[in-house]
Amino acid sequence: MADTLSDTGQTPRKAAPLTLWLASPRGFCAGVDRAIQIVERALARWGPPVYVRHEIVHNIHVVERLKAMGAVFVDELADCPDDRPVVFSAHGVPKHVPAEAQARNMVYVDATCPLVSKVHVEAERHHAEGREIVLIGHAGHPEVEGTMGQLPDGAVTLIETVDDVARLAPADPARLSFVTQTTLSVDDTADIVTALQARFPAVAAPHKEDICYATTNRQDAVKAIGARCDLLLVIGSKTSSNSVRLVEVGLRAGANAAHLVDDATGIDWSWFDGVTSVGLTAGASAPEDLVEDVIAAIARHRPVTIETVEVTREGVTFKLPRVLAEFGTHPDPLKSHF
Repeated sequence: MADTLSDTGQTPRKAAPLTLWLASPRGFCAGVDRAIQIVERALARWGPPVYVRHEIVHNIHVVERLKAMGAVFVDELADCPDDRPVVFSAHGVPKHVPAEAQARNMVYVDATCPLVSKVHVEAERHHAEGREIVLIGHAGHPEVEGTMGQLPDGAVTLIETVDDVARLAPADPARLSFVTQTTLSVDDTADIVTALQARFPAVAAPHKEDICYATTNRQDAVKAIGARCDLLLVIGSKTSSNSVRLVEVGLRAGANAAHLVDDATGIDWSWFDGVTSVGLTAGASAPEDLVEDVIAAIARHRPVTIETVEVTREGVTFKLPRVLAEFGTHPDPLKSHF
């Protein structure tokens, strides 16, 4: 058992034991895993540099690792040369982006999560049926920009809160529909949907829930441990919507405090003062090795008993694009192409 110093700094005392509640599922989802594989295989097939429009997923460690392998992350397609391949991020892109790539005769691979693509299809279906579309989501998020960019300007109205529902003024309330961002708080979104349906009873809903299975499962796992935690740590980047939501969900579930950290170096050890139980989870774009690092760091400070709380098991996988799935992992620079 580890020794710590007393408040005087003179008399060693034993560190208080800690129970660590480990949420499961946590970390990578199928869409994130697929997107990362797409960049890795693109680098293997065509060699570096491979350009990536926006962060492939919202995690600083994933992005830095892929940069070291030869990926170049850019804001817009205009920042990419014509003669190198480009990957579109897991969050999806407006329709004009692949159209521009085709016009420039670029080689591109779309890493959009299939569950985000499902939302795009839903929005297009509603539009084809003559409905106005409400998108529940967060302004400025790449997924929101990609979804709104599937349709002409003005076809989609973004709302973020229940208050936004009260201000909504559709041209024909009987021809209204909604879709949602895939990484929202399940509970917050339910409140907004309830308000929409109360004000517009005829509003058309998605055929199937838009918030993805991974977001829902990770929030359910945090709800299962929240009330047991003096402190909840969520591993993920500040740009990761689903990671930020986990902090909010944990606090609502009863955690006394909750913090988002990129990795073990982001921990403020004063958070542990008086704490006997800690919850730990990771957003859908955070690698498991970061979880292991945090557990090891905590164990260096306090004796730890780990208790895993599993709410479900995930077996979802998504196929890779054919151009990469059929390639394998051996380099193929395609000199005839570049």
